[in-house]
Amino acid sequence: MELLAPAGDLEKLKMAVIYGADAVYLAGERFGLRAGAGNFTPEQMKEGIEFAHKRGRKVYVTINIIPHNDDFNGMADYIKEITDLGADAVIVSDPGVLSLVREISPDMPIHMSTQANVTNYLSARFWQRQGVSRIIAAREMSLSELAFIRQMLPDIELEVFVHGAMCISYSGRCLLSNFMCGRDANRGDCAHPCRWKYYLTEEKRPGEYFPVEEDETGTFIFNSKDLCMIEYIPELAKAGITSLKIEGRMKSSFYVATVARAYRNALDKWRENPEGYKLEQRWLEEVSKVSHRGFTTGFFFGKPGPESQNYRTSSYIRTWEFMGIVRSYNEEEQLAVVEQRNRLVKGDEIEIMQPDGNDIRMVADLMQDMEGNVITATPHPQMIYKLRTPRPVSPDSMIRKKSQ
Repeated sequence: MELLAPAGDLEKLKMAVIYGADAVYLAGERFGLRAGAGNFTPEQMKEGIEFAHKRGRKVYVTINIIPHNDDFNGMADYIKEITDLGADAVIVSDPGVLSLVREISPDMPIHMSTQANVTNYLSARFWQRQGVSRIIAAREMSLSELAFIRQMLPDIELEVFVHGAMCISYSGRCLLSNFMCGRDANRGDCAHPCRWKYYLTEEKRPGEYFPVEEDETGTFIFNSKDLCMIEYIPELAKAGITSLKIEGRMKSSFYVATVARAYRNALDKWRENPEGYKLEQRWLEEVSKVSHRGFTTGFFFGKPGPESQNYRTSSYIRTWEFMGIVRSYNEEEQLAVVEQRNRLVKGDEIEIMQPDGNDIRMVADLMQDMEGNVITATPHPQMIYKLRTPRPVSPDSMIRKKSQ
């Protein structure tokens, strides 16, 4: 099974690859469903694709908006451009976009987005006959339904979301955002109204609000917990899944690296001994170290019940802070050069998360600015500083600290 990670920008792409993803998915500056992500200029996409390919990884580019007529302006040129850059596949959701890809770049592999709402084998077979090589299944499908598609269509690739945010709407085809604030989720501009607080009001009693649930905090009736399937690698394999997809192009590099590494470890352990595979609790603990809303298995084992929703708050659970990224290491001085992400203070207990899994727990002691002056804190955003470590540290390691 392939491990597929999100790449909201060039740094996140590199972290995904370094921390174990087999492939990444990303968008250019147009035609993708995450307009709020950093996304990629042509120059950045070229660098990202070259970075991934040098390490034997793949890059899939999203053209998965639900387009209106004027959205096609410039799309043909864009398809040609990403083909020339070496994209390994495109992700589409619309038949018109699919036909344009087939016309402009007939050899380009096409993945059918979850936005197309494929929930049965006949739909999957239809898209396969149009030249689609991979189906990204609707989130509303169970493992048994996915296994049936695999049985009926043994030669099509199946990709499923296994980790990250869940939309309350049908596989993300949301109309709430457009209706409530004029921002079209299906063209990349979702306002996330499913995370807002709601009350009930009666037509003839304007301004008189009734709680949907007896709770002084109100209720978040559309607020799903986050998907997490790291405990169920064998079940996903048995269902015939090709690619395990992590959601999160809007999330941080810390999120991408942490989650990718945890799933990489779980997948590798399963590959070593599928019959004797057992989940290691530390992997679940790892994915809990990044911001999340609690976890659910979604629809994989049947329709989710009330336990899959968080009715009290839409806030993230944040137990660890992302403090910085190691850019280089000087063995002679035993100093790591770090790019700051949050303020580190002398005496803080920290953990250095390394790509190879050999993490270092330590207390921040000696810190210097780049002129060699001793400092006791790192107050300036993204400042570069030096940190003494007890042993060598790999570049691209991440420093994290438990929240107070």
